[in-house]
Amino acid sequence: MSKSIVLRRRIKASPEEVYRALINPFTIELWTGDPAVMSDEPGSMFTMLDGNIVGENVSFEPNKAIRQKWFFGEDHASDVLIELFPDKSNTLIRVEHTGIPEEAYDNMLEGWNESYLDSLKDFFEK
Repeated sequence: MSKSIVLRRRIKASPEEVYRALINPFTIELWTGDPAVMSDEPGSMFTMLDGNIVGENVSFEPNKAIRQKWFFGEDHASDVLIELFPDKSNTLIRVEHTGIPEEAYDNMLEGWNESYLDSLKDFFEK
């Protein structure tokens, strides 16, 4: 049985700034503290957080949405949708991650909250 996560954060930056921070490997390294491999080409592979996140970029809607597949080992892929919505001078970021193996759920929830969304928010707001 697989599980899902849906999270939201308000970030003090424009959707364009947040989008760039999510697709530029140098900027990803700044807000995560770890080297990243990232491209905005559909079908390209990526790694983040020192290889703890490995996946494939599925599609991009500049400044609005990113679809990815995140891999759990060699035999299980999950789906990630990151959406960006303008909110006055901020961005509301919505993350939907489906198909998470039950045994990985707690780690994924903590990772999304602390290593991903909180780190991204801190990057723009500190």
